[in-house]
Amino acid sequence: MIETTIDPVLTSDAATVSPDLPAREAAETLRDPSVPALVVLDSGDDVVGIVSDSDFVALVAESPGPGHVPVEAIMSSPVRTVEPETPMGLAADRMNEAGVKHLPVVEDGEYRGLVTLEAMAPFLSRNRLRVAWKGDPIHIDTDERSETAESDPPSDRAADS
Repeated sequence: MIETTIDPVLTSDAATVSPDLPAREAAETLRDPSVPALVVLDSGDDVVGIVSDSDFVALVAESPGPGHVPVEAIMSSPVRTVEPETPMGLAADRMNEAGVKHLPVVEDGEYRGLVTLEAMAPFLSRNRLRVAWKGDPIHIDTDERSETAESDPPSDRAADS
């Protein structure tokens, strides 16, 4: 069987934000139905996280004043990424393993776009489309996240929302 890569379905103009953007502004961008997630890029345009609706659910559930929280405090990081030539089946498996529906696409260290489970759905069997959250619900800890972000460089990308 010939397996199609994710390149034809990646969204190269996917919305991106910086880690210091206020969460309220990120939420306003996510209100657009055509924006499935926000890829977080640092000043060097490296993928450092991803923010989706589930991150905002956790923020609202846990914070008394979510409007003043920076994106960095709620983004999922480290984030799992794929390359444009990644087969769709493998990308779907990675999404399933991580319990996510969005993967940033990176080629030679450069951010190329975003691939979503929804975009790959027409090319995959129903069994590959099952993504279930594995682990505890997302928790927001702005103090810990800020300290970690300042002291730790980005590492192997391994999570998403």
